[in-house]
Amino acid sequence: MLGQSAVLDILRECGAYLDGHFRLTSGLHSPHYIEKFRVLERPEFAGLLCKELARRFEQDRVDVVLGPAVGGIIIAYEVARVLGCRAMFAEREGGRLCLRRGFEIGAGERVLVVEDIVTTGGSVLEVIELVESSPGALVGIGLLVDRSGGRVSFKARTEVLAALDIPTYSPDACPLCSAGIPLTQRGSRGLGQS
Repeated sequence: MLGQSAVLDILRECGAYLDGHFRLTSGLHSPHYIEKFRVLERPEFAGLLCKELARRFEQDRVDVVLGPAVGGIIIAYEVARVLGCRAMFAEREGGRLCLRRGFEIGAGERVLVVEDIVTTGGSVLEVIELVESSPGALVGIGLLVDRSGGRVSFKARTEVLAALDIPTYSPDACPLCSAGIPLTQRGSRGLGQS
């Protein structure tokens, strides 16, 4: 069993826990950023984290693990591999997450939603809506990192490997901007990718 301190050790060892001045996908600013791909590029560490998420849902008879693209693709695949079920991902089309590529949630299928990093929970909520509009059933949510400080909650059991209270600021009230610290853009949205 991996506890939060072991998860944070993995993030630091991979160089995934960054300090500076970052514009998050949500548009908020933060002095810290979790660069998930520094973990996901290391199969030995990504596998450990995903195995722990899978362990927490091994008694829930999961049929499908579903994550939002891009980071959620690897997590959904690895968790599904451990659970012995299918993996799918949702991707953006017209600004909204949807199932494409022939992915479908069948009647009565039990779906586990997974995500890498949550700040506002917007992507997870969109994926939950996909599950709720399908004939399947939401089993729970598995997160590598909740950086919201517990301010985000979902309507199903949620398992989090690391819960962090990392401050975020609106751009017009950001003390890092006021201090003249250069802003770094991270993430895929806003960089010409969707």
